[in-house]
Amino acid sequence: MRPLRLDMAGFTVFRDETTVDFTDADYFALVGPTGSGKSTVLDGICFALYGTVPRWGGARGISNALAPSATEARVRLVFESAGSRYVATRVVRRDGKGSVKTAGAALQLMPPGFDVTRLDTGMSLDDLGDVLAGTPAEMDRAVAEAVGLPYEQFTSCVILPQGQFADFLHAKPATRQQILVNLLGLHVYEEVQSRASARATDAEAKLTVVDQALAGLTDADDEAVAAAEARLTAMRELTAAVEESVPRLKAVRDREGELAAVRDAVAAELAALSQVRTPAGSTKVAEAATAARTEAEQAAAGVRAAEEHEEKVRGELAAAGDAGSLGLLLDRHVEYDRLVGQAEWFAGEVSVAEVEHKDAVAAAELARAAHLGADQLLEQARLEYAEAQTRDRAAALRAHLTAGHECPVCEQTVATVPAMPAGSAVQAAEQQGKAARAAADVAGTAFKQRDAVARELERGLDRKRAQYEHHKSRLAEVKAGLAGSPGQEALRARLAELTKLQRKLDDAGAEVRAAREAQRRAQTAAAQAEERQRSAWRAFDVVRDGVARFAPPPADRDDLAGAWSTLVDWAQESARQREQARAEAAAAVETAHAETQRVRAEIVALFTDAGLPAPSGADDAGLIRAAAVAAERAEAAWQRVSDRREQALAYAEQRAGLVRQSRVAKSLAGHLRANNFERWLLEEALDLLVDGASRILRELTGGQYDLEHDKGEFYVVDHHDAGLRRGVRTLSGGETFQASLSLALALSEQLAGMSTTAASLESIVLDEGFGTLDATTLDVVAATLESLAARGDRMVGVVTHVNALAERVPVRFEVHKDARTAYVDRVGL
Repeated sequence: MRPLRLDMAGFTVFRDETTVDFTDADYFALVGPTGSGKSTVLDGICFALYGTVPRWGGARGISNALAPSATEARVRLVFESAGSRYVATRVVRRDGKGSVKTAGAALQLMPPGFDVTRLDTGMSLDDLGDVLAGTPAEMDRAVAEAVGLPYEQFTSCVILPQGQFADFLHAKPATRQQILVNLLGLHVYEEVQSRASARATDAEAKLTVVDQALAGLTDADDEAVAAAEARLTAMRELTAAVEESVPRLKAVRDREGELAAVRDAVAAELAALSQVRTPAGSTKVAEAATAARTEAEQAAAGVRAAEEHEEKVRGELAAAGDAGSLGLLLDRHVEYDRLVGQAEWFAGEVSVAEVEHKDAVAAAELARAAHLGADQLLEQARLEYAEAQTRDRAAALRAHLTAGHECPVCEQTVATVPAMPAGSAVQAAEQQGKAARAAADVAGTAFKQRDAVARELERGLDRKRAQYEHHKSRLAEVKAGLAGSPGQEALRARLAELTKLQRKLDDAGAEVRAAREAQRRAQTAAAQAEERQRSAWRAFDVVRDGVARFAPPPADRDDLAGAWSTLVDWAQESARQREQARAEAAAAVETAHAETQRVRAEIVALFTDAGLPAPSGADDAGLIRAAAVAAERAEAAWQRVSDRREQALAYAEQRAGLVRQSRVAKSLAGHLRANNFERWLLEEALDLLVDGASRILRELTGGQYDLEHDKGEFYVVDHHDAGLRRGVRTLSGGETFQASLSLALALSEQLAGMSTTAASLESIVLDEGFGTLDATTLDVVAATLESLAARGDRMVGVVTHVNALAERVPVRFEVHKDARTAYVDRVGL
């Protein structure tokens, strides 16, 4: 197969219509930067023929065919195979739901002399020749017949995968064997053998399960089914007999319950009457209540006496005067003495502050004068600096003056040129100005500091004067408030007398509080005693209410002890009257219980006669339920045995089928085992492969190397080194490429020989990573490819972005891409 022309529109990066013309391109290169779309050209060839691309991962990646945001992609390939020309076209569209599907596919045999320029009018499927296939399914068979290779072998013979054959050269024997299996399609035998072994294993596993199941069903025979059926009949008869006997049992049990209720009623009356007893200590409750009331009245009288004494002392204290007023007047005497001392101290502080303030003001004035002098010196320095600038500018003009010529400033004739000054007047003025500035800064800082100290001392002086005036004002106020005071000693004597009276009043108040606490305790005790008496009557009422239905005699509410005595005597007499009735009711219950037990024993005998354990503690419904459960279990056992019998028969039939399946699968797996049939095929293929590769390697290396294998390892024989045999891993990068390419070509030829149709291997395209090779190795590779192309038996193409390699190829297809689409331009012959 030799590609002649490739047309693409909307295909991956080729959004616009793009044509790649391979006519007369016996040796070409697809070049361009990484990601520009070089490999996409090869993808277009594969997709037009087979409807998929290796790097898409199968037919499911068909959505990758569409350019971004495109709704349709068209790819058409014109190729030549075995002297005939064909055109393969595929159309892919995206429907309204977003699904991407093949909308059209065709393979046509072009008539001899067909004008290829007609293809420039569009990419229609019509008028291009005889239609060999019109659907994707028909395309698979028709393309394989036209090209001579199926998809997997095409991608191994015509478009060589990156790096696979170098891996094949260096692979371990086991890995190389698997590569040969994959490339030569021998995995089909492994798959058949694997499936046969799996079926045999599956059959053996199922047979084991079936045998285990049959072993568990040995008891499921006809005798077991008959026994289960007889048991079911017996249980159904038991259920009918129990359902007939249970109503009679219920009648005798109801009679027993009625007699037991009469007996229990009499027993309950006896129990209630026996609970009537006189509580201990009930006779002393009334006496305790009377005593508590007396103590409460005495405590109330003590409170009244204590309160009268307290009021008397309070009147004496009120007549003696107000202790607060006397204490306030005494405090004013003390405050007056304190203020007199503080006023003297503040007067001294004001005098000292006035002296310090005067000294600070004088120092600030001196600093101000120094600051003004420094500022005057700084201004003088500025004036001198301006004069120095004028002098320096004039001096600078002297360098351009010449005696007898006109001055450029005043336009007067220069009689004599003054001598140049020794130094720059500006520099000297700058030094003086800096010194004046520093002195002014120091003087200004000193003035600010001393002025701040003077201001702070002035504020302190003002504060102390204000404090002194405030104390003098307060001293006058306190002195005015002491007018008419009897003096400190008299005030202290009157305060001492008031203190004694206050202490006496406090004692009287304590006596009142103690009396009130005693009254509270007495009242609490009286209330508790009254509550105990009421509780005793409530307890009596509870007991009497418990036997009220028996009509007890009335109680005297003024005599608790008498009420209890009357009630207890009545209860004892009533209990003696009910003893005889209880004995007669108990005898009747015993007789009814014996009848109930006899009837129940008859029903239990029905269970034991049927071979079942007697139900214990079951009520009437429980007896019927027990019989029904036994019948249900018997029916379930009969059904289970019947089902197990059916299972045993089904398993026996299944076992016979599994035995036959296992024998057939084991026999097929044995014939196709890898160490027999497939190993022989691999050894033959490897011998053919090495012979063909050795022939090609001799041509590529000018007769230097032959290729051979031994025990699964590859070696080269170096005829330039006395026939030395070397491992392929000792080859250089270029030599490794030559050996790998020889294997690739030989393998492609061998795959063609094993194809079901006559393959036409008229082209080979290497999509290799040449960018990893050094300059020397790249030169060897280029020479090898040139030698391969010079043989003239096939088209040779490479995909690379290495300029050094591309420049040695006569025809180059430059691929580049912008923001919208990719383009292909042919450069060279």
